[in-house]
Amino acid sequence: MPSADALSHLRVIDLTRVRAGPTCVKQFADWGADVIKIEMPATDGEDGFGPRQGSDFQNLHRNKRSLTLNLKEARGVEVLKRLVKTADVVVENYRPDVKHRLGIDYQSLARENPRLVYASISGFGQDGPYRDRAGFDQIAQGMGGLMWVTGLPGQGPVRAGIPVADLTAGLFAALGILIALEERNRSGKGQWVQSSLLSAMVTMMDFQAARWLVEGHVARQAGNDHPTSIPTGVYPTSDGYVNIAAAGKVIWTRLCEALGAPGLATQAEYATGELRSKNRAPLAKVLAELTQRHSSEQLIELLNDAGVPCGPIYKMDQVFADPQVEHLQMAVPVPRPEGGELKLVGPAMKLSRTPARMKRAIGAAGEHNAEILGELGYGAAEIDALRAANVI
Repeated sequence: MPSADALSHLRVIDLTRVRAGPTCVKQFADWGADVIKIEMPATDGEDGFGPRQGSDFQNLHRNKRSLTLNLKEARGVEVLKRLVKTADVVVENYRPDVKHRLGIDYQSLARENPRLVYASISGFGQDGPYRDRAGFDQIAQGMGGLMWVTGLPGQGPVRAGIPVADLTAGLFAALGILIALEERNRSGKGQWVQSSLLSAMVTMMDFQAARWLVEGHVARQAGNDHPTSIPTGVYPTSDGYVNIAAAGKVIWTRLCEALGAPGLATQAEYATGELRSKNRAPLAKVLAELTQRHSSEQLIELLNDAGVPCGPIYKMDQVFADPQVEHLQMAVPVPRPEGGELKLVGPAMKLSRTPARMKRAIGAAGEHNAEILGELGYGAAEIDALRAANVI
């Protein structure tokens, strides 16, 4: 299956490991950029999370070519600099001092290619008092404020169930790269793009962060309730739970009518949004008594027919069995280099003319050494010499 061609004019050098960096680079790989993943020779292939053939590694590194390169060796850096001359983008997520020590920082590589867009993803930023600290998703969740608004009231800090800081730092870096590439079309010059887990997490706090900056409100844990729009939360049914979002007078009235309790909409203690928020605990109890009269499937059908936003609460196996998820093609078959295929998570956005395509799963480390080095003008003897010296 051919890859998409939307970004096929770009070459991206991937110096990243673990999750935030690969998440960034994956956005380019899925739309056809020539992504070259740089790996250490004789790597165990785990790259931070699980075995090379495991789900995590494969999901993060599909559609890439692999070149092994020892950047601690001068000849390895020389090969990288030759590769940079042909590249549009470099993405790295070393600690800030490492790239300078290796001589592969933005200033050094921009001398080889002034049009280069160089992206750095770190835990806390490229400068400032925390620049040298090791970054980790859960640390950023705590420092960015997410853990203090997640979980049940009084429960104490709770981490989110996904590495939201890693993922969003990678996505913001990808967005920054695309902005820099677009600006390069006018100026002809590259630039240094930076994102961090901490800045991404603060940005993702969005309205909760703005409530503090503008109104001085420190958000607390609200459990499954929306912090400001009530009733929005999780409600029991006869066989499970559903999400219901009935903020605003119109939808609140629809919910009450659909549940067979139209008088509830105008009941004094629930008549306005402010009152429903103030009296959320007794309101939740009243609604639970009504929702438990139905199965989850019955209630979802009833509320959808009434125009009340609602939905099931799935475990992961149920997610991919949902007909709408199947229609969106979120589980994508990807060919393996050794034959056969596996299914990986598809991209969230769709493009009508140039859709993303899963060209291939990633194979062995260094699988494309001869191919890539040949494109750079290295002969077979030179490649053999680099291999013998453990440079590749």
